[in-house]
Amino acid sequence: MRKIAAIMIFASFVITASPLQAEYAAPDAETLKKGELLYKHSCLKCHGEKGSGTESGPPLVHKIYHPNHHSDMSFRWAVQRGARSHHWTFGNMPKIDGVSDDEIEVLIKYIRNLQKEAGIF
Repeated sequence: MRKIAAIMIFASFVITASPLQAEYAAPDAETLKKGELLYKHSCLKCHGEKGSGTESGPPLVHKIYHPNHHSDMSFRWAVQRGARSHHWTFGNMPKIDGVSDDEIEVLIKYIRNLQKEAGIF
């Protein structure tokens, strides 16, 4: 019985603990600047200034995009493949052409930093 209880406690910790929360380190200023420029070029039109959202796309600085609900991989795939509308009524997100894998990583760091500053995680 103790073994089962210990496994259940461990499983609940693993499920609820966010690696990003425990390991988050703010990107350096150069990465943030690159991220901001990439964001303005590729994301701003739909997702608004600093991820605040527009009439065309949802806010990225929102609790629905907490790392426990939308991992970094979900952001990668959204840029690379597009995303079906599932939390919002803005319609499907098209894939974003012309953004390299390295640039996607910088964009994710920029967005996560905005979220962190806003207290999302």
